[in-house]
Amino acid sequence: MSDEVQTSKPVDEMEVDSVPEVDEVDVNAVDEDKIKILPNATSPDGTSASFQISEEDHTLGNALRHIIMKNPEVEFCGYSIPHPSETLLNLRIQTYGNTTAVEALQKGLKDLMDMCDVVEEKFTQRIKEL
Repeated sequence: MSDEVQTSKPVDEMEVDSVPEVDEVDVNAVDEDKIKILPNATSPDGTSASFQISEEDHTLGNALRHIIMKNPEVEFCGYSIPHPSETLLNLRIQTYGNTTAVEALQKGLKDLMDMCDVVEEKFTQRIKEL
């Protein structure tokens, strides 16, 4: 193990241009095995369902749960990490019946991406002002 201490660059020395723009990232290129619908935990009408998202943790789980719960069509949304040594996130969504759980998840993911885009834009703008 190295005795060197790693330090990060001060904010005013960060290279903002080195971060890829959102338009450069293909947001539709999602691995088909990334999100799975758990078959035994889905209602026949689709208003409630459980999903398993691989390679994710509390960072996405809590943010996504918060955004999905802001949707007035959603009655319940919760997540869990089944075991600390597994990189799996279980997400449960239950709606009031006017929309499906899959639609609520899609809307939640889009809303979260939009929010992250705004935060990134404001952060980049502020860095350039320094």
